[in-house]
This record gives sequence, C-alpha cells and structure tokens, in this order.
Amino acid sequence: MTKAKLLLVEDESDVLEINREYFEGKGYETVCAPTLAAARFLLEEHAPDLILLDVMLPDGSGFDFCAELRQKTNAPIIFLTSRDENESVVKGLLQGGDDYVVKPYDLNVLSARVAAQLRRAGVMTAGKIELPPLTIDFLSGEVTLDGNRVSLTQKELQLLGCFVLFAGRRLSYEEIYRRAWGEASPGAAGTIKTHVANLRKKLRLDDGGWFELVSAGKSAYIFSKVRY
Repeated sequence: MTKAKLLLVEDESDVLEINREYFEGKGYETVCAPTLAAARFLLEEHAPDLILLDVMLPDGSGFDFCAELRQKTNAPIIFLTSRDENESVVKGLLQGGDDYVVKPYDLNVLSARVAAQLRRAGVMTAGKIELPPLTIDFLSGEVTLDGNRVSLTQKELQLLGCFVLFAGRRLSYEEIYRRAWGEASPGAAGTIKTHVANLRKKLRLDDGGWFELVSAGKSAYIFSKVRY
C-alpha cells in the first residue's frame, strides 16, 4: 500500500519534530515546513495527500494561506489552532479548510482526524485509529480495549469510530448519524439511542471505565477519555 504523504506546517521546531516522528511511526511519509514560504515550495515539489497547517506562522496566517492552497490542491487541510483563535476558525473553514484541532492536542486524536480526512478524500491508509487503550481497526472490524477484544456489530463499529474521531466534541444526533452512516432518517434518534446503549455495556462506559459518553442536552452526546 502506498504511504499517504503529509505536509506539516509548524514553526515550533520541537512540535514539528514530535509530529514528524509520530506520523512516520504510524506509517505516513512526511515533509516539514517551518514557514509559509517553505510550504509553498514543498507543495509544488511533493503534492501531499493532507496538510496539517498551524495558524500562527512567522510569515503569515494559516487561515489566509488556506485560500491560496485551495487554488493549487484539493488535499484535506486541518488547522492547528490555539483556543484564542477559535473565533477565526469559521473564516478558515469557509476558505477551504476541512477540520481543526485545538492546541494542546492528543496526538492519537489528531491521528484519528487525519485518517478520517484521508478516507473521505479517497486516500487509503491502514484503516486503524487509536485512543489508547482503545484501538479500532476498520479493515478487520476488530476493536480492543485495554488489550481485550470487544465484539461490535458493523453499525456499532461505525458509531464508535465517529465518537473517537470527534472525542471531546458535542455531536448532535443529526451529525452523528450523517458521519457514521450517511443521510439522517426519521428514525435516526431511535437508532442512535439503541446502539449507544449497546456501546455503553460493551465498553463499560457507566462503571468507571476508561471513557465516558454523556448526554449533552436532549439530542447530542460527548464522548471523552476520563482515565489517564
């Protein structure tokens, strides 16, 4: 299988090196740019499959650079932002960005977001996402929690994948159904509740386990890791 290629645009050298080592360890090919000028050059030379784009760079804004990128590539773009930049995220997404991750971030969550965007773009990857001690292999359908295999149906697997990919975010029923299975249907809420009840039992979400899944209002959930 051809390795997916990532362009990492980040001006903090230690963060850039950590990200490079992590993603290469996951089987990706990486090219690294500490500035927008370097990113422009590498974009032409390497044609990356996905771009991880820091927002605050020494020679400009990643949000503004996104519009320029969209004239040259359809590769997914994930912004890496600080919390105080969140108000500008909408601007970046409207200019062609695909997702954003707030610093400081869990590398496993970032990796899951990368894998999700690559799958949507039709780029084949290993098909595995991890939020230790939880691992989901979409190719084999195998799920393990703390080293123990968990038996899930296909729909439960897809639902869990959605929760893990967007861990920590509030997800409405409509968004959950759309991301996990496609277009929402009139019975979407009932379907989601049924599968959520199954996941609670199988992953021990209500008895002091590694993760929790809480209701956020009447029609949304938040999945998060609670033990470290």
